[in-house]
Amino acid sequence: MKMDVVGKFGRVLLPLITVFKEDQSVDYATTRKVARFVVDKGYCDSVIVSGTTGEFYVMSKEERIKLFEEIKNELGDSVPLIAGTGAAFVGETVELTRAAERLGYDAAMVVIPYYCHPEQEGIYQHFKKVAESTSLPIMIYNIPLFAGVNISPDTVARLAEIDNIVAVKDEAGLHPLQTTAFIKKTEGQLAVYSGDDTMVLQVLTQGGVGVVSGGAHVVGDIIKEMIDDFLSGRNEDATKKFHTLMDVYSAFYGVDGKRTNPTPLVKAAFEMISNLPTSLPRLPLTPVTGEEKELLKAALKHVGKL
Repeated sequence: MKMDVVGKFGRVLLPLITVFKEDQSVDYATTRKVARFVVDKGYCDSVIVSGTTGEFYVMSKEERIKLFEEIKNELGDSVPLIAGTGAAFVGETVELTRAAERLGYDAAMVVIPYYCHPEQEGIYQHFKKVAESTSLPIMIYNIPLFAGVNISPDTVARLAEIDNIVAVKDEAGLHPLQTTAFIKKTEGQLAVYSGDDTMVLQVLTQGGVGVVSGGAHVVGDIIKEMIDDFLSGRNEDATKKFHTLMDVYSAFYGVDGKRTNPTPLVKAAFEMISNLPTSLPRLPLTPVTGEEKELLKAALKHVGKL
């Protein structure tokens, strides 16, 4: 492996929620409090700012850079900070990545260009240009569910030849064996993180190193314990914790799994355990319903969070 990714960033990376006010403007002050809460609780090893759970896709470039600045000012060097700098346009991605580097971030997470359904060569050229624009370590963020295209293991292998591309976050639920393909194709040069809370144990068994977890906002301590159990050979204990966590993960997708994007429910669950006003998403996402709130409360009580 090119660098000790786990030693630097750990195994549980938390994509921080972004708080919005009733008028839909960004509530930077409360978002700072969220960051402080999850770090003080020990729910994560690193914090990712402006990721999918942070609703980056409905934020302007200026809002994202302001958020980078606010969270850096709040957390300083207390935990590694990773900037979500991905955008469909490579020029905007470069600008965001350079801003993160200027502000003292430790790495950038760059999502596959979305909506336009690029060919693999286009994906390669996108990441190559971003990597060449910065000295920051870069994590490839593969999320075909939302981006509309999957990065192939062959493309990842080509990108692994670039010195500062060091890790992959993969939506493992859609391609459950892709971790193995990534590791084999790159000869173990890239650290692979599960981008799906429900797949962390399955990714670890294939040689992955951890998880980028929105659910860590409320159950990060249990996720850490589960990973420790697995890595220490206590597989039965890890499985029991996983089964418990699945009750929470299922609740994040609403009644009968009707939600495609779990972010509003993650935000509502965090509000319940922290008493911070965090539950309002930015449109087009909609707030949780009364029925969904009851589902969340039951799940959180089941894991001892309420």
